[in-house]
Amino acid sequence: MTDRIRVIVADDHPLFLDGLVAALRASADIEVVGQAADARTSIELARDLVPDVAILDLTMPGGGISAAAAIAGSGAPTRVVMLTASEDADDLLAAMGAGAAGYALKGMPTRDLVAAVRAVAAGQQYLAPGLAWGVVRDLTRPREASLVNSLSARERDVLELVALGLTNAEVGARLSLTEKTVKHYMTGVLTKLNLSSRVEAAVFAHHHGVVPTARPGNGAGGPGRPNVPSDGGQV
Repeated sequence: MTDRIRVIVADDHPLFLDGLVAALRASADIEVVGQAADARTSIELARDLVPDVAILDLTMPGGGISAAAAIAGSGAPTRVVMLTASEDADDLLAAMGAGAAGYALKGMPTRDLVAAVRAVAAGQQYLAPGLAWGVVRDLTRPREASLVNSLSARERDVLELVALGLTNAEVGARLSLTEKTVKHYMTGVLTKLNLSSRVEAAVFAHHHGVVPTARPGNGAGGPGRPNVPSDGGQV
């Protein structure tokens, strides 16, 4: 590469910013042409200087994601590397959705950040080493807390009682619902939780705190012990 890569860097922590700029300037093929401490200034620098790469802090004032979206969506050739301490899949997806071409971690060695700048400047995508597997794991693993939150209040009531070992008829009596209505709610529970039986639903409920300590008189499980029902042909 004969031309130097022109870079702007944005971060609201002065000491970190100074160290980052110094580390980048130690590479003969990288030229830091601007520094910013917030999203607004970084957007202005990108517009005025048209650098090859903009390195943006995810959590700087004004938001790194909004700055990335503005820069990437401006039509200029500047490519964005998001720099962050976050290894959360949602943050990565947000950065990608905003048009970032790279996602680097603040704790990574300088050589890896330099490699990120070079890769992105060359038109490639960059993901911090070691991050890919964790992100794929997070994206493919069921978001169980979200699944629980997807249940309506009545579905949670039904699930709790089923997990305590009650039949549909007994659940209906407790909640003043018909047995058919209870079955309807239970079908909804299984669908939302991606489960196939009331036994699986009961185990899920106990494991994820839907069911508090077992109540006296609610079955043979006894206090603090799951009383998992058999399917018994019921949904």
